[in-house]
Amino acid sequence: MYSNKFTYSKKEKLCSRKVITSLFENGKAFYSEPFRVLWLKSESINSFPALSAISVGKKSFARAVDRNRLKRLIREAWRINKKHLYDELEKLDMQIVMMIIYIGDKKFDYKDIEAQMRHLVRRFALHLKTISENNLS
Repeated sequence: MYSNKFTYSKKEKLCSRKVITSLFENGKAFYSEPFRVLWLKSESINSFPALSAISVGKKSFARAVDRNRLKRLIREAWRINKKHLYDELEKLDMQIVMMIIYIGDKKFDYKDIEAQMRHLVRRFALHLKTISENNLS
């Protein structure tokens, strides 16, 4: 279905305003400090198990330079660590749309963000597995 390469192509990015609006209205939230993940099961068939978007709030970081740097670091951490989530979604035969929102108020270096992203991906995969098992019961 998807390549196991560590890429983050345009086809993996959540760009549709309609879907993003639906995500904010009907989506479920998952927290893993310093991230909040809004997610929703996807109705459409995509070539990737998850379509994702990344956001950093203007309220926490007024300077665009700081927001853009954080988004760049988060995108890189996501690109490296998303494989674990993709594998779990394929096992569950599920496709989702998700938005990763940085809710922290401190600027971290890449090493810290990557560790936090790894933790987020593993916890979120476990969360989805638990939800899937509860729906089957």
